Amino acid sequence: MTAPLTPPPPPNEHSSSHGGPVPPPVGAHAVGTSYDHHGEQDGPGMLTEVRQAAVTLVAVAVSGVLLGVLWWWLAPSVPLVGDVVDGSWAVYLKDSEGEQAIGVDGTFTLLGLGFGALSALVVFLLRRRGGVPLVVGLGIGAFLGSLLAWRVGVWLGPTQDVIAHAREVGKGTTFAAPLKLGAKGAWLAWPFAALAVHLGLTGLFGPRDPDPYGQQQPYPPSQYPQGPYGGKSA
Repeated sequence: MTAPLTPPPPPNEHSSSHGGPVPPPVGAHAVGTSYDHHGEQDGPGMLTEVRQAAVTLVAVAVSGVLLGVLWWWLAPSVPLVGDVVDGSWAVYLKDSEGEQAIGVDGTFTLLGLGFGALSALVVFLLRRRGGVPLVVGLGIGAFLGSLLAWRVGVWLGPTQDVIAHAREVGKGTTFAAPLKLGAKGAWLAWPFAALAVHLGLTGLFGPRDPDPYGQQQPYPPSQYPQGPYGGKSA
């Protein structure tokens, strides 16, 4: 009677002698660094992402200067006229039914939408992997850029003292009204467009997480555990 053979131990899934997965290095769970189940570093690390988000925030916000210049250049002028009533100066809209004021708000909104799409595209191309800090930096930077663009446009536009301007040009002379934003909701056009476009680009062209089931490889026949009588166990 032959004694049953002792089955060899199953192959270690963490062993690297047959080219198997390498265990994560020591400190894999350290702050700022993460590793996947193959022992490879997953992403640039939280500290790097925060730095990149800060750079994105500043760059996007500073580009609001260009938006402000374009708004001042492209926005229609609102015509005003000055008159003297009872010895006091008064300023009126020359065309009370004109839509120039709406055009000023619309110009800012359209420019904000365009800048939002452009900034989202640039950020996505430079940092395709993305990340929550990057998206937050993009959104905050776009909002600050809108505020900066508004202030730059107002500063470049006609003076805010319409009475002094009316006295300067004379009674009955048409002059341009100060550049102002009537619909403050236009500030949100840039951040909303940036987040929406970045989300769409990430969903369509962003990197995909690997399928953990598709990467599992079966053991070669030589590594299957042996049965008690030399056969392959099921």
